[in-house]
Amino acid sequence: MESYYLDWANLLLRWVHVIAAIAWIGSSFYFVFLDSSLTPPVDEELKKQGVSGELWAVHGGGFYHPVKFNVAPPRLPAQLHWFYWESYSTWLSGFALFSVTYLWSASSYLIDKSRMDWAPASAIAAALSLLVVFWLLYDLICRVFGPRKNADASIGALVFALVCLATWLACDWFAGRAAFLLVGAMLATAMSANVLFWIIPGQRQVVAAIKAGQPVDPLHGQRGKQRSVHNTYFTLPVLFSMLSGHYSFTYSHPQNWLVLILMMLAGAAIRQFFVMRHGYKLGRNGNPLAYALAGLVVIAAVIVWLKPAPPAAASLKLAPSVAPTPGGAGAHSDYQQLQGVLAQRCTMCHGEQLQMKNVRLDAAQHLKTHAQSIYQQVVLTRLMPINNATGITEAEREVVRQWFESGARIAD
Repeated sequence: MESYYLDWANLLLRWVHVIAAIAWIGSSFYFVFLDSSLTPPVDEELKKQGVSGELWAVHGGGFYHPVKFNVAPPRLPAQLHWFYWESYSTWLSGFALFSVTYLWSASSYLIDKSRMDWAPASAIAAALSLLVVFWLLYDLICRVFGPRKNADASIGALVFALVCLATWLACDWFAGRAAFLLVGAMLATAMSANVLFWIIPGQRQVVAAIKAGQPVDPLHGQRGKQRSVHNTYFTLPVLFSMLSGHYSFTYSHPQNWLVLILMMLAGAAIRQFFVMRHGYKLGRNGNPLAYALAGLVVIAAVIVWLKPAPPAAASLKLAPSVAPTPGGAGAHSDYQQLQGVLAQRCTMCHGEQLQMKNVRLDAAQHLKTHAQSIYQQVVLTRLMPINNATGITEAEREVVRQWFESGARIAD
């Protein structure tokens, strides 16, 4: 029963998390587009008010005319919209989802004993520490180098090195799927912390200065802009690390840390293309197509690198209890071999005593219900067994494949 309620919690939290993330990423992308597309105002009245850029746009049957003030508007409006709950709700729902899945069942999802054989409490503490320590080091880099002139390249190089180190540690300490998710959570934590500790406080100080009739320090806007730019480059790497958990050929690779670094680098390069393309249209910078092409080349190289080699027949070994039945293939022999595989590799979590995810695989009627899921999880995505904790072999996955593709027949 506990598994049933955890599944509902996972589903609902995932639903909320995706909705919040869409709102946050959507607004972030929009404002990056807006900043890149603003042109100097034509109207003299707007110039007198301190407007530094304007944009005319059409959407949904209406025309929009957003303007940006260089430092602060002449007076504050009665209603001022703040963009921060999109960030906070995304992080809170994501952390809750991470908790009910990876932290609640750390021994199953977080720990791979072939990498690090530690107690669940130690693994949980290390995972949470990774989130906090990365933010502290990233923030330190920005604090130290941020005030310097032309420091963007230095900050970018140091942050990239920090991400590489953290990715390697995560993939060395934790199960591959959990490691990828942790790296995404690590970057997302930094993004939300940027909003909480820098962007919003800076904006509040600007508003307070305007209300008090005091001069506005442009440093607050510059700091907020810097962290906002970092957030937009983190976005695509975060999305890849979150989605890759559904594709085991990425996180199960022996050099999975390098796979993740390369794919995040490709995502950042592609994001650079989208950031710069609006400025290119206005003649502010060169054609950024090279960034997109570089990202695509990296992705193509990773695809070629990860391409699986055909398994050698001699290397495929079945456990004695699932050895091929004499007399050739058939519904009965396929089913017998499948039963042997499930009994050794699956029913300890999906049997009479325990039905994780409400799936039971120790009886024929249950196999009929879950045949498609078995094939997808064991053969196509290779997500099961989790972290291959039960040591399923390639030949045993082949047994599942043959059984399903021959009709998933259940012999009496």
